[in-house]
Amino acid sequence: MTHCDAPGLIPLADALARMQMTVQTVEAIETVPLSELLDRVLAEPVHATINVPGYDNSAMDGYALRAVDAGLSLTIAGQALAGHTHSEPLKPGECVRITTGAPIPPGADTVVMQEDTERVGERLRLTITPNRGDHIRRAGESIAEGTEVLPAGYRLGPIDIGLLASLGLAQARVRRKPVVAVLSTGDELTPPGAPLAEGQLYDSNRYSMIAVLRRLNVEVLDLGLIPDQPEAIREAFRRAAHDADAVLSSGGVSVGDADHVRPVLEELGEIGFWKVAIKPGKPFAFGQLGQAVFFGLPGNPVSSLVTLHQLAVPVLRTIAGEAPPPPVEVAASATDTFHKRPGRLDFQRAVLRREGEENRVSGFNAQGSGILTSFLGANAYAVLEADRGAVSPGDTVTVLPFDRFIT
Repeated sequence: MTHCDAPGLIPLADALARMQMTVQTVEAIETVPLSELLDRVLAEPVHATINVPGYDNSAMDGYALRAVDAGLSLTIAGQALAGHTHSEPLKPGECVRITTGAPIPPGADTVVMQEDTERVGERLRLTITPNRGDHIRRAGESIAEGTEVLPAGYRLGPIDIGLLASLGLAQARVRRKPVVAVLSTGDELTPPGAPLAEGQLYDSNRYSMIAVLRRLNVEVLDLGLIPDQPEAIREAFRRAAHDADAVLSSGGVSVGDADHVRPVLEELGEIGFWKVAIKPGKPFAFGQLGQAVFFGLPGNPVSSLVTLHQLAVPVLRTIAGEAPPPPVEVAASATDTFHKRPGRLDFQRAVLRREGEENRVSGFNAQGSGILTSFLGANAYAVLEADRGAVSPGDTVTVLPFDRFIT
């Protein structure tokens, strides 16, 4: 066993549980118009105040009639168009030309598709024997008045917004967007676009973090690139503690001489835990900084992204008021060898595909915590259990497909 696998590391499930028990949902509620509701989180349930559809209507272009008259030569007594009402009740032996979405005329109980009819002048003959109720969409069939349509804690997507519009709702009550402060630390980092000095790297983590946060639809407070100086880190932390609900910091949480984030956090706030039994991403820290919760991400790019995705994002969703569903996991057969030794839960970047009736998963040779290109072409994590060793071709592997927060 090496230092990286030393006792005392917190299992991922325990770390998530401890964080979720610590954080609180933002309390403020806003009323937001329909056009601005994408990716907002409902503060209260949405109930239907109307039926959808609001009336019995035709599911097809065709003819509305009485099923008992199906064997007769029918008289075409008029037409019913979407948006208009045919108010005259059908008499025996009559039918009405009807378009999709048009209200069912009084007395009609069936719609026959026009392809199943023969029309001569104003007379109609059916070429099939319909069943009573065919091709009629009933009032309330989609949504019944009084039902709960969407629960509190639901993140609204495009379909949900269309659903709200179908209920006649022009606005909804949602949680305030959390404010998340973001910063990178490291004297070795320089902003993209600037010339690189010897021994320097471009600051990529902060831009990845901000991109993930945009997908979460939070308010981002970008505190920039902070040098490895305790006073500079203190100043950034004081601002974040005052202005933000959460803080994401990349780098400086390990044990090097220039890793000042952890000592400053202990000075200005508190550390809940430090080091999680996952790979990549062991030096992850969680704590409190004033009113804000603190996520200290590792400095290596892959470690930073994996811990952000697997540890910080679920907790940020809770802070936003969301009640997210559990992640979708699938079992797959390995197509090649996954190198691993027992010790930590390993999130290896992989490709999941379907071959016939079986899920297959293949990995990449380059799985280092600094190799950001290991995400290129990947669409999932191969999640290898802590006590597991190397995976051979044909072995069953748990696979976690990438979600919208990282792709």
